[in-house]
Amino acid sequence: MREALVMGIDIGTSSSKGILVRAADGEVVASAVREHRTDTPRPGWFEHDAERVWWADFEALARELLDGASDGGGDSNGHAGEGADRRAALGGVCVSGIGPCLLPADADGRPLRPAILYGVDTRAGEQIAEQTERYGAERVLERCGSPLTSQAVGPKLAWLRQREPETYARTRRWFMASSWLAHRLTGAYVLDHHSASQCTPLYDLRERGWIGDWCEEVAPGLEWPELVWPADRVGTVTDAAAEATGIPAGTPVMAGTVDAWAESTGVGATGEGDLMLMYGTTMFLVNVVRQPVPDSRLWSTSGAFEGTYCLAGGMATSGAVTGWLRDLTGADYATLTAEAGALPPGAEGLLMLPYFAGERTPVFDPDARGVLAGLTLRHGRAHLYRAALEATAYGIRHNLAAMAEAGGDLRRLVAVGGGARELWTRIVSDVTGLEQQLPRHTIGAAYGDAFLAAVGAGLAERADIESWNPIESTVTPDPALAAVYDELYEHYLALYPATREVAHALARRQHADAEGEGAAARDA
Repeated sequence: MREALVMGIDIGTSSSKGILVRAADGEVVASAVREHRTDTPRPGWFEHDAERVWWADFEALARELLDGASDGGGDSNGHAGEGADRRAALGGVCVSGIGPCLLPADADGRPLRPAILYGVDTRAGEQIAEQTERYGAERVLERCGSPLTSQAVGPKLAWLRQREPETYARTRRWFMASSWLAHRLTGAYVLDHHSASQCTPLYDLRERGWIGDWCEEVAPGLEWPELVWPADRVGTVTDAAAEATGIPAGTPVMAGTVDAWAESTGVGATGEGDLMLMYGTTMFLVNVVRQPVPDSRLWSTSGAFEGTYCLAGGMATSGAVTGWLRDLTGADYATLTAEAGALPPGAEGLLMLPYFAGERTPVFDPDARGVLAGLTLRHGRAHLYRAALEATAYGIRHNLAAMAEAGGDLRRLVAVGGGARELWTRIVSDVTGLEQQLPRHTIGAAYGDAFLAAVGAGLAERADIESWNPIESTVTPDPALAAVYDELYEHYLALYPATREVAHALARRQHADAEGEGAAARDA
């Protein structure tokens, strides 16, 4: 009898990853990665073409994983000739993705424009202000769990209706990455409760349902997706989807969710007091709490499993800045990490504010901008790279402080993600003074998707994640560095208010320049 396999695929900001996992013990059988482009047609706009990015990546990854050999687009570790066995053993599929985002579609689920991405896309500032005034900041926070920010879906729907009325007039349904791919695979129109809880001001966190009158006012005439949980089975792979992907028709498909919550599930950070710290293109923090604890600086959301809640924070950039520095300097990560590791704490007097794409929690300022303070002619690329790693660590500490003040419950910190490298995690522990547990698999949300697929297909129990992905090492802070990092952290906190007015003035100029370029292009 063949051992059952499950497939997890995650659509990220700059790449997508897929894995095949043995349901009995969580062993990874195959993995594959595909990079893709995020379009930025204007400053503050971040978009994905759903067909070209989400579906194309899913098709390619699914075939690569099942065929057992790389087609040049990834790093599958399978072997040719195993495809038939893998297809026969496949017991379930689950997809996660960036979120919350907005993909407008017609009644058949066909995309009408590129998807507007999560909080890094800051185009809907006017609509955030309008909805905050209309519904009231305190009322929105109490009812929805989160303030209206660039992360929220409601203002983006309003932006679409106001700024692209022709597209909105054709819109009947809307999706996130995970829900659209579930639709492509099964035909189901669903959204998981966690993703819905980030659709402020459209979802009531305590009532666990859509706020009907607010939904109709914000986005009249739309059909609203059925609400499910991430591990719920929402259908099976259709014949058409099977032909496109190579996944056998009839394979169970689970709802999936936003990537950070899938990743949290994949490392077992789903119990009260657990906090997952996700090192990626952006940085994300998810703390599991007993009940909603709304705070205007953070997001209070539904958890990945029924009956759970989370307090979450997110930085708009982290790996995005280190990637920018890699591209800017032409040096690879290994070289930059080695050079930065040879420098003392504080990067010899260089301090960075990492708000290169605005900032999400806890300042919620889309017009914040990156700052380098203390720069001299003696500073080089190593100093810049270390300053970027330390800036992320200060941002994490800032978020953790806000969580503690809001009523968060931090008993255990689990570090995950492709950016969870030795130097970076060590700096974060030194800056925060906290231990970080590293599980066996830190390969990202796709592993959590595979676990959700196994649970939803009846091939695993929720508690099995402890044997699937045990903790293998712990990063411990160096107490000798506490004093220097405490001092630098205070300078970090002072840097944003000291530069905010200048950053906002420069942001206004950037927006005006972009509008001028757009007008010139339209007139050409």
